[in-house]
Amino acid sequence: MKPQPFTVHRGIAAPLLIRNIDTDTIIPSREIQRVSKQGLGDGLFAGWRYRAPGGREPDPEFILNRDGWQDTSILLAGANFGCGSSREHAVWALGEFGIRAVLAPSFGSIFRNNCTLNGILALVVEDATIRTLADWVQTNPQRNQLEINLQNQVIEWRAGGTLAFEIEPAKRRLLLQGLDGIAVTLQQASAIDEFEVADRAVRPWVYRLPAPPGA
Repeated sequence: MKPQPFTVHRGIAAPLLIRNIDTDTIIPSREIQRVSKQGLGDGLFAGWRYRAPGGREPDPEFILNRDGWQDTSILLAGANFGCGSSREHAVWALGEFGIRAVLAPSFGSIFRNNCTLNGILALVVEDATIRTLADWVQTNPQRNQLEINLQNQVIEWRAGGTLAFEIEPAKRRLLLQGLDGIAVTLQQASAIDEFEVADRAVRPWVYRLPAPPGA
């Protein structure tokens, strides 16, 4: 599935201010029964969302199950979010659930790159700022939504309040254009074709297919 471009997003932001949430917490290994990106949203935070391992009875105490938070599309997280194993399923589960952005003081590096390539904004924001936003959204999550403008690099929150943020230009470009690794490569298709033509002239043997067995 091609990532959706991220330009401006407004949505409910849920505080999950816990440090070192790893990819196995984001989606436990028991919830990964396929290599497809589809069908993983139900397994997101399964160890916290449901009362029993492998079950589907919601735990009413978990933030995403509480009244007002069910349609969360932004997470306010603690430091080192997405640490642990490099499983891309964690990002796929977030995306299928409907998460478009995660704000945290720091991220697992592989996880953050996977977010970018799947159209999810993993934005580094100071812990104090995240806690300020969390205090505000918790008073009324449906009304106090955050608007993230990646084009202008600002977060709009309370009336007249904006917070500027920084992001690496390369990550910003990929998100704005909705590009994944394959799409980035295809942008160089002409240069790749030119190289192949030139290389074929110099090393023709590289491009000869081996004879089939028994030929």
